[in-house]
Amino acid sequence: QVQLVESGGGLVQAGDSLRLSCTASGRTRSMYAVGWFRQAPGKEREFVAAIRWRFDYTYYADSYYADSVKGRFTISRDKAKDTVFLQMNSLRPEDTAVYYCASSPAWDRSQSARSQTYDYWGQGTQVTVSS
Repeated sequence: QVQLVESGGGLVQAGDSLRLSCTASGRTRSMYAVGWFRQAPGKEREFVAAIRWRFDYTYYADSYYADSVKGRFTISRDKAKDTVFLQMNSLRPEDTAVYYCASSPAWDRSQSARSQTYDYWGQGTQVTVSS
């Protein structure tokens, strides 16, 4: 199994920045991708960003973003620390949600936005952006 723990959420004002962390433990060798999703009150969980976790023959950490966060959010990985980061800049009130990270046993860019692609999930961290 893989255990995922998110951290870094908080209350900020519009225009501020936050960096979320997702630290993995357990069978991390089974992970090939990590994604971030978010869920606002009364809304369905939505995709935010994803990154390839493992790659065998290239040094290119492929990533993919939802249109709503492209240019504002950056996903990155520190494999030595088994951690994926989500740097969130220019935050807006509509970014308010619980943010979850999830791991997938495969990387397929075309499927990375589907929650069904991921088999392990963290408990989430609250991000609140005030106007």
